Amino acid sequence: MSRRSTKYLKAALTALHYSGASELLSPMTGGLGAILMLHRVVPGKFEGFSPNRILTITPEFLDQTIRQLIEAGFDILSLDEVAARLKEPAKISRPFVAFTLDDAYRDNLEYAAPVFRRYGVPYAVYAPTDYIDGHGDLWWLSLEQAIAKLGHVDCVIDARALSLPSATVAEKDATYHSIYWRLRKTDETVARTITAELCRKAGVDTRHLCRDLVLDWDGLRQLAADPLVTIGAHTQRHYALSKLGAGAARHEMTASIARLEAELRRAVKHFSYPFGDVCSAGQREFDMASELGLTTAVTTRKGVIGARHAASPTALPRVSLNGDYQLLHYTKTLLSGAPFALYDLAKSILPRAIAA
Repeated sequence: MSRRSTKYLKAALTALHYSGASELLSPMTGGLGAILMLHRVVPGKFEGFSPNRILTITPEFLDQTIRQLIEAGFDILSLDEVAARLKEPAKISRPFVAFTLDDAYRDNLEYAAPVFRRYGVPYAVYAPTDYIDGHGDLWWLSLEQAIAKLGHVDCVIDARALSLPSATVAEKDATYHSIYWRLRKTDETVARTITAELCRKAGVDTRHLCRDLVLDWDGLRQLAADPLVTIGAHTQRHYALSKLGAGAARHEMTASIARLEAELRRAVKHFSYPFGDVCSAGQREFDMASELGLTTAVTTRKGVIGARHAASPTALPRVSLNGDYQLLHYTKTLLSGAPFALYDLAKSILPRAIAA
């Protein structure tokens, strides 16, 4: 999301909160609860060019969020407990949240785990097994490092030559987002090849980025030993499954589950689709997860959990704890469900208005 879009969304969330509209709408739009999506938990602030700051919140904000949820009367549940409640949605008397963290970064163990432990709060970590082996390609972070070094970016994506300025922070932001979203739509191997070439041009060595940032098997076992923790699968290579053939997509899921079960000696019943948006996972993948007997599977589609999701536990939306929105009133407004309901309403009205 561009900085301009972030500015507008912040303004909208603030208006919903301080006008009282989100609180007024919450009984109708808040649903049964929400699954919160996190990635990294790291102290300090990101300054200048840092497009992936959206994936990072501070331990202090995580602490504040948990306290806010407890004070607001939310039940903080494990994914197994969420699944159990969804089987009997009519009996849910208090809203719930569940914390989930994608990619199994080392900081999940170092900085996030102590905060969750302080409050006795359960949480889930989704681990891509190639990353735990140290072989994964965090290409979105490599891309950031390359653009940070380059004053101009030249590359070819899907037979289209791009020549983009990258001298100022604003130019780097625009160039990053332009390339990133093009790469998200292209072949997974091609995306990684293009990023590697840009790193070569920039003189950036990211070969050890995965080993430096992601837990190894010993670290994941240490995390998994905590009774508060649920370990879920996140494929082997962190490829968008919808870009793969059916056999390859299923193998990414089954092989990652089997590897985690063998290494951790426990059943793995929960899954997160890499990238997880409408272009990365769809009904085919949701059906695969059901066929594999998974209890839940989560997307990155934005929204709260409603009674309707009892029929589709392998296609659950999440609410992102985004590094650009580390104020409690943003979280409170999002958990009201009002922003998602209003967005869906606008999407349904605008096409009809244009057609008329």
